[in-house]
Amino acid sequence: MTESRNGRKPARNGFAKSLHCSPERPPKHHRHSDGEEVHAASHHGGLFGRPFVESFEETPMLVAVLTYMGYGILTIFGYLRDFLRHWKIERCHIAREKEEQKDFVPLYQDFENFYTRNLYMRIRDNWNRPICSVPGARMDLLERASRDYNWTFEYTGRVVREVINLGSYNYLGFAENTGRCADAAAEVTAAYGVGVASTRQEIGNLDRHEEMEKLVAEFLGVESAMAFGMGFATNSMNIPALAGKGCLILSDELNHASLVLGARLSGSTIRVFKHNNMQSLEKLLREAIVHGQPRTHRPWKKILIVVEGIYSMEGSIVRLPEVIALKKRYRAYLYLDEAHSIGALGRRGRGVVDYFGLDPCDVDVMMGTFTKSFGAAGGYIAGKRELIEYLRSHSHSAVYATSMSPPVVEQIFTSMKCIMGADGTTIGCERVQRLAENTVYFRRRLREMGFITYGNNDSPVVPMMLYMPAKIGAFGREMLKRNIGVVVVGFPATPIIESRARFCISAGHSKDMLDRALRAISEVGDLLHLKYSRHRIRPPLARPFDDSVYEDIDD
Repeated sequence: MTESRNGRKPARNGFAKSLHCSPERPPKHHRHSDGEEVHAASHHGGLFGRPFVESFEETPMLVAVLTYMGYGILTIFGYLRDFLRHWKIERCHIAREKEEQKDFVPLYQDFENFYTRNLYMRIRDNWNRPICSVPGARMDLLERASRDYNWTFEYTGRVVREVINLGSYNYLGFAENTGRCADAAAEVTAAYGVGVASTRQEIGNLDRHEEMEKLVAEFLGVESAMAFGMGFATNSMNIPALAGKGCLILSDELNHASLVLGARLSGSTIRVFKHNNMQSLEKLLREAIVHGQPRTHRPWKKILIVVEGIYSMEGSIVRLPEVIALKKRYRAYLYLDEAHSIGALGRRGRGVVDYFGLDPCDVDVMMGTFTKSFGAAGGYIAGKRELIEYLRSHSHSAVYATSMSPPVVEQIFTSMKCIMGADGTTIGCERVQRLAENTVYFRRRLREMGFITYGNNDSPVVPMMLYMPAKIGAFGREMLKRNIGVVVVGFPATPIIESRARFCISAGHSKDMLDRALRAISEVGDLLHLKYSRHRIRPPLARPFDDSVYEDIDD
């Protein structure tokens, strides 16, 4: 399986030469029968102390052409329908200005809404489905129907029960209404109530807040931590407090919208490097050191590298050992977003740092959310004590936001102690292990069936490629008919020809559930012709790394 992405230059697998294998031990290559070169991504020794296998199989040319044709046909029909709406031949459901306001500055940009009204509306029934149960390994959905082609929905009164949930970020299965966490949250609700009605700096700082933050710091192996009520705001409101004018932010091209927003709000200069590509990152670092700020050429006040642990649309894991090596060499700072990786990666569930066996002190700013592996809400920033004390007084999210709800705090506290084994049980450890086993099994079976999947073998986020726009809605509907709930994703959340289904594996899934889901996926895959892969699974080839050899980058 190739490391390159459709429409992107392979760039020699994205390894920085300064962090590459030594000339005495050159990387091995393998060629398939069709002549396509494959780079094995298993690493032993050097920077990587464990196998690291990721695959991004190139989009088949015929599929890419048909996908573009599909979008072209939809666009043509979209303009035709807009013409009919303009002359009131077809009824118009979209929001637009009144006739008497036609000379005003428009509130609704007609062209910007073209995709929404003509493409998204055709498959809108695949999103915002109302759930009427705990979103655990199984869930119940309220059935709905539309009489006007998805512009509005009506509830039929029927409940679709026991739907296998392959869409929620419930990695460790803590989104549940029974057990230790639920009981503890109920007790705290009775004692503290639900709302705090104040900020932490006023009279909203509960003893449970401080106990939780101490536990988070202990869990991560850092000096201090602080919690916030919203995961998105943890990024978007704290990055502006850490960087500003005269600073440089180096951001992965596939970073989450919250990271992008935070970087823009900071007023810093932003430069984007290719996804997980260490050559691209090192080139930007070198240029930043050599040239400094534009026009003045003064040194940057601060260089901040921003990456994610697991990328939620690609299923890839950050090359953290290489990023840390580059960060140390060029004396930059590292901001690591572990929203999807904390709890879901590592032998102890401590995230991507634990996964690679690295020192948490090598990451300057550790960020994560409680919304996924912990089954709660909110996020955290962790690191050195000086950093946290600074954010307590300078972060907008800390100063102005209302404190976290007590039962949410207790859910985090109890689930984290369970993962650590501090509750006297092995439930947390067993769930971390089960998630890892389920992930490897599910990914392997999909590849054996002939589907193209993206990402790392150990990532519980599993994108399966659909490509064509018509197959986005068809796959979601056909899976729900078989009582499997999935998330389908298309443009603009992904590149236009890389629409996909995104499965999220959970420790709550039993092998029987996964097998039933896999049978349904295979059946729908045959029905919709989704088994695009041209490669068989092959054992990974060893590729040694040696961080003691540094070479110059070829521009």
